[in-house]
Amino acid sequence: MKKKIIKRSLLGLPLGIAMGYLITILASFGRANGYYTPCVPELISMMGNEINAVIVQTILYGLLGVGFAASSVIWEIDSWSIVKQTGIYFSIISVIMLPIAYFAYWMEHSIIGFLIYIGIFTLIFVVMANTVWYRQI
Repeated sequence: MKKKIIKRSLLGLPLGIAMGYLITILASFGRANGYYTPCVPELISMMGNEINAVIVQTILYGLLGVGFAASSVIWEIDSWSIVKQTGIYFSIISVIMLPIAYFAYWMEHSIIGFLIYIGIFTLIFVVMANTVWYRQI
């Protein structure tokens, strides 16, 4: 199990970075009027300049990739029910995702912003989980 976690983490790092940049490209299409916006202005302001913000965000993308990939071994624990696997996986990725999203300014820094982000994150997770569960039936 430890070897699987390490292998998946090593693969998750570049995949997380690649997926993060794909998301910034798609987001730029939608709201940047023909310009590429690699990160939110609040992160740039906090980091002092755009290059520092991009470096930090790249590290965060890598951490997300590592976390999601490493925690995927949970789905291979056959002695656990699908409900237990789902609950533990959701808990782990929430602990990884929410602080990174807050630090990277992907959510508004307020109680309402935090609750909205958690709501959207949970909704996406539930839709994805139901799609997977439905395919297993």
